[in-house]
Amino acid sequence: MLKIHNPATGAPLAEVPEATPAIVCERAAAARAAQPAWAALGLRERMEILQRFRVALASEVEALAATLTAEVGKPIRQSRNEVNGLLPRIDFFLAQAEASIGAQQLHDDGSTREVLGFDPLGVVVNISAWNYPYFVGGNVFVPALLAGNAVLYKPSEFSTLTGLHIARLLHESGVPLDVFVPLVGGGAVGAALLEQRIDGVFFTGSHATGQRIAAAVGPRFIKLQLELGGKDPTYVADDADVKAAAESLADGAMYNTGQSCCSVERIYVHERIHDAFVAAFVDTVNGFVIGDPASEDTYIGAIARAPQIAVLEAQVADARAKGAELLTGGRRLTDRPGNWFEPTVLSRVDHTMDVMREESFGPIIGIQKVSGDAEALALMNDTRYGLTAGVFTKDEARATAILSKVNAGTVYWNCCDRVSPRLPWSGHGDSGVGLTLSTLGLQTFTRPRAWHLRRP
Repeated sequence: MLKIHNPATGAPLAEVPEATPAIVCERAAAARAAQPAWAALGLRERMEILQRFRVALASEVEALAATLTAEVGKPIRQSRNEVNGLLPRIDFFLAQAEASIGAQQLHDDGSTREVLGFDPLGVVVNISAWNYPYFVGGNVFVPALLAGNAVLYKPSEFSTLTGLHIARLLHESGVPLDVFVPLVGGGAVGAALLEQRIDGVFFTGSHATGQRIAAAVGPRFIKLQLELGGKDPTYVADDADVKAAAESLADGAMYNTGQSCCSVERIYVHERIHDAFVAAFVDTVNGFVIGDPASEDTYIGAIARAPQIAVLEAQVADARAKGAELLTGGRRLTDRPGNWFEPTVLSRVDHTMDVMREESFGPIIGIQKVSGDAEALALMNDTRYGLTAGVFTKDEARATAILSKVNAGTVYWNCCDRVSPRLPWSGHGDSGVGLTLSTLGLQTFTRPRAWHLRRP
């Protein structure tokens, strides 16, 4: 049995049966058998079913948000934002499906037609994440189902109840039980899924786990998509609006208690405005309310995974030992049950420190003074990751010149920590391979078929 606890209180929430290797094998075979009929329904009918799922989500926002908050520790307003935020993503996929993955006639000279078709991959594995289970999962299972695939869905063991709600709503909306298959458990269930006859693996999580998945399935030449970690930098230029940049980046670093793949994790500030920016940043962070995630006033919630607290403590200790200045926070909270860490700001940091090199995945940020654009760019690119990067400046040309040279899949000018369904989400380097979202994120769940049709 998988035991689920509230990370804010330590209280038990539920016990859920874990899938055994035999169950995984059985359900994978059932999905393989059911997938052709799902694909044969046709795109229009699958779109109608996903539209019903959207309606069902919207009708249960409060209950779904409460469950997410209870098992992950996400503040309730942010949980509500996430569930509501999935709705326009579904709308985008539904609006673009026919044009993106419907058959396209590309040429007709009177005797021969050329048509581009999009066939489903078949049976795909979706190993999802706990930090944004609706966003991260929905980026995969919605377009995968629209394209005609069956989905073997393993929610994170830290957001299992949310994953089971997603499965329930999909099934109630008309997705067959064997077409969307939830499989509960930890790493052993994920490993068992990789042993099945599958046509694609879509994983969101750590770089280390992504490496193991790539090694396991690489020789099979199936679709592999890995959305891994990040150490996302932002540069604040000397002409930036200091207060606006500080407020935006504090939110970008601390939203969801810093537990986001695209959280701002490194900040470089031009020496001319460094002190003013740091003061405004710390003032903003000190205004964040730490407390009961179920409270509407809470901004900083619990740490979902207790072992991550030791990682954050180690980064603070390493930085201070190497000369960093701790401006606020820096310790776990022991005056309450559950997993808690103070929002933490460090200055006088450099790239000898783990806090500026290794993913933190918590409410901690290092701020480094730089002499100008060239130094900022060099430091932004001094990383094995490449998920997002940003620049704050009044000058768009200046921002574009820097961002065009940054090694990142997504770049921001005067904003951060933003995702749009209209644009692809992808990473460079150790941030992974493949993409979700956009029309490309619909097509990634298909195999193109080239039709050459000559009239007799």
